[in-house]
Amino acid sequence: MSLRAAQKQMTYDLFLAKALELFSEKGYGATTIDDIATAAGSTRTTFYLHFSSKADVMIALLTKADQILTSADKPTLTAVVASGSRELIREWLDRKFSQWDEIKPYITASYQAAHEPEVAAKTERWFEDSVGEMIQGLNQANRFPPERRRVRCVLAFGQLEYLSRRYFSLGWVTPREICLDETVDSWCYLLTVDH
Repeated sequence: MSLRAAQKQMTYDLFLAKALELFSEKGYGATTIDDIATAAGSTRTTFYLHFSSKADVMIALLTKADQILTSADKPTLTAVVASGSRELIREWLDRKFSQWDEIKPYITASYQAAHEPEVAAKTERWFEDSVGEMIQGLNQANRFPPERRRVRCVLAFGQLEYLSRRYFSLGWVTPREICLDETVDSWCYLLTVDH
């Protein structure tokens, strides 16, 4: 990477970091492009060299959150579902629970930006991509009738997403270990043949 490209990447990353801080402190709606540029020690003009809008920043932050979540996925969600292993399902879910504190500011900001069509579309693609990975796992295992695979995956992933939303707003109202046990039981019921 050239020095110029490295500087451009550093500026881009600084805009993202400062935007995330401001979204956490002031909220997405109250944060302006000028706020982000000023916090980054830059200008509105430089901001527009990197992003087309505030929603574009939010989409980049969601991409970063997705990278945080998926970089730890060994084995992948598809492989976990295909395995039908309670142990692997538990390990995968436990890892997700452990990542929630790190991604909370990203996801909380995305909820505040949900009125932005581009952000809503990115969030929906994220959900659908995850469900798609789960369906691939059921397809590989040839588990359940094909017409039932999608709904089982939507229900399982939807539970996880809803639980994460509750955690982001309230923390562990029910102890984490109980939440994990119940989510594992539910996923095993929906995704495996050995309940």
